[in-house]
Amino acid sequence: MKQESAQELKAQFNVGICGMGTVGGGTFTLLQSNQAEITRRLGRALKVTHVASRRQNPLYDTNDVRFSTDVFAVVDDPEVDVVVEVLGGTEPALSLILRAIENGKHVVTANKALIAIHGNEIFAAAKRKGVTVAYESAVAGGIPIIKALREGLAANSIQWLAGIINGTGNFILTEMAEKGRNFAEVLAEAQALGYAEADPTFDVEGIDAAHKLTILAANAFGIALQFDKVYTEGISKITSDDVSYAEELGYRIKHLGITRMTEKGIELRVHPTLISDQRLIANVNGVMNAVVVKGDSVGSTLYYGAGAGAKATASSVVADLIDIVRSAGDESKGTPGNVPSLAFDSLRSDIPILKIEDIECEFYLRLSVYDKIGVMAQISQLLTDYGINIEALIQKEPDTTLGSDVFVPIVILTGKVEERQMNKAIAAIEDLEQVVEKVTRIRIEQFDGEDS
Repeated sequence: MKQESAQELKAQFNVGICGMGTVGGGTFTLLQSNQAEITRRLGRALKVTHVASRRQNPLYDTNDVRFSTDVFAVVDDPEVDVVVEVLGGTEPALSLILRAIENGKHVVTANKALIAIHGNEIFAAAKRKGVTVAYESAVAGGIPIIKALREGLAANSIQWLAGIINGTGNFILTEMAEKGRNFAEVLAEAQALGYAEADPTFDVEGIDAAHKLTILAANAFGIALQFDKVYTEGISKITSDDVSYAEELGYRIKHLGITRMTEKGIELRVHPTLISDQRLIANVNGVMNAVVVKGDSVGSTLYYGAGAGAKATASSVVADLIDIVRSAGDESKGTPGNVPSLAFDSLRSDIPILKIEDIECEFYLRLSVYDKIGVMAQISQLLTDYGINIEALIQKEPDTTLGSDVFVPIVILTGKVEERQMNKAIAAIEDLEQVVEKVTRIRIEQFDGEDS
């Protein structure tokens, strides 16, 4: 590596990248290709001086950069001012970040699972050492949603937010809606296209979205990161019939992360959701992400864009790097910015996270019943007994595909009711002899009537 003079080193900010996969390589490429523009923004150079990976990636020209196979060599390099961690997983990422902080280095990470689960520990360590840990790229790829919550909407008391924050799940539901395909078929295609992993559990069962929602909620409401309290439900049980019936009723099914401040506490949940097809977020398709935020002053705002990919995620990583340099003063190392890690200078610990049973929703119910007189009357009476109003109902043509017995699919949309009460009603309905299968239940969100 070329040895810069002391004056040159002072005039630039040195970046070390740990991991040269999709995001690390994208970050390296973006810093190289946009170097002149970035220097013009900052008034000094932002330069990669050290990268580490298990092996050199031939896609990236790192000949003029120090290369290591040991990622800890980057955080121990005295010339590196800020470390970019894009390894993924818990270890060695957690140890790496904590060591970088201990060495007095700023950190930029795209590791949403690490922040969601260990972020409280990481941010406390960073505060003690007076360095910044930035993580815009950990949520929704290239969409600057963390900056919007921490800075752009800082004057607002956030009431709720809802997001399509996993592109794989959104691609699957879009294909099911637009082409009438079943879940398993579309999942296989998503895996073939590289949108879903060989083990797709994190994406289709909502775990990835729950990591991101944990981070969004902390920034929206000024609470500690509490991933273990997120209610998580996947999309693997959604059928093409559900998608079709929802559309017939004027809704689309999206896999949403939702958090809302209520008088009882904070809702923190990821699950399939029916949304009116008139809402903007209902029309976000394919692998795209979108987040709607409702503030008390500004109303509803929508943030839309690519939620993954080398270029989109690298855009957020480099934006974090630029923010760190801008806040660092005249020397290559300095004080971090004045914006706290989780948007609030002090976090509230007096607000409970609500259990799913305590949340009120409208519901979509799909039942399969024997084609006999009086069945619908029994179901209606049970719902009435549990204080549940029927807002809409579809009774389809009898299904004769299961042998000599004739079945009728029924779809019901209910009024708003506490989930605990709905659980009791569903249990009672399933106990009826005429009900053939378990009741399918999908929550409905109207978003307070806002144009979201």
